[in-house]
Amino acid sequence: MEELRFRVVTGTDPDLFEERINRAVAELPKEAVLVDVKFSAAGEGSRTLLAALVIYKLVEPWKD
Repeated sequence: MEELRFRVVTGTDPDLFEERINRAVAELPKEAVLVDVKFSAAGEGSRTLLAALVIYKLVEPWKD
């Protein structure tokens, strides 16, 4: 069994944050299986800090 791997995505602008999450998922290797995405929002002064933890693992490709 392959080990889990992680990517952290952060931002304060919701649109840019969404783009970063989409890019992080799109850049996963073809052998990657997305396991989960954890999301958090926290107030930081007058701004909101958005964070996501993308959890994935690499698997062997199917053989015909």
